[in-house]
Amino acid sequence: MSEKVNFRKERIFNFKEILKISNMVKISFLSVLSFVIMLIEIPVPFFPGFLKIDLSDVPALVAGFTLGPIGGILVEFIKNLLHFIIKTDTGGVGEFANFLIGIALVIPSATMYRIKRVRKMAFLGMGFGIILMGIVGALANYYILIPFYAKMMPIEQIIAWSSAANGAIKDLKTLILYGILPFNIIKGIVIVIFTSAIYKKISHLFV
Repeated sequence: MSEKVNFRKERIFNFKEILKISNMVKISFLSVLSFVIMLIEIPVPFFPGFLKIDLSDVPALVAGFTLGPIGGILVEFIKNLLHFIIKTDTGGVGEFANFLIGIALVIPSATMYRIKRVRKMAFLGMGFGIILMGIVGALANYYILIPFYAKMMPIEQIIAWSSAANGAIKDLKTLILYGILPFNIIKGIVIVIFTSAIYKKISHLFV
């Protein structure tokens, strides 16, 4: 029984496989692609202006499905490291939060698909990942991002700005409940739909 469990762990979190030169090249390419996509942000109606959707988690999901969870995590890490070096305006706080939210989607999605490589498991993992993404996004903003921004901009101003987009937002808790949480769930759904649409067409390039 323990041998079977160890085999499964090795198959899912295969560090030796990731260290192959061919796989490192794939991870590097997907990381740079993810970083470039991260620069393209789309505002969402009825959400505060600082909440914008980007599809930079798509390459990380592709890496997770083809190379395992470690591959997806590395893409998320390198993407945010590049963004921190080249373009950060949050001193790394935004990148750290983006990394946490990204791996919240990638890890369960990739792990469940690696356990059994069927479409049903992929969608089950992504469904769980979307929920986790919403929760982690809410916690990251409540404890990390918004307190950081509050040092530069009064929290009352942040709430007023957010309330202008969504009248239901009255304080920090309603900002999380009616802004951050649904935004990250919507973002996760968009990423999953887009990944599902292109994965079969491009996956052969990364296996």
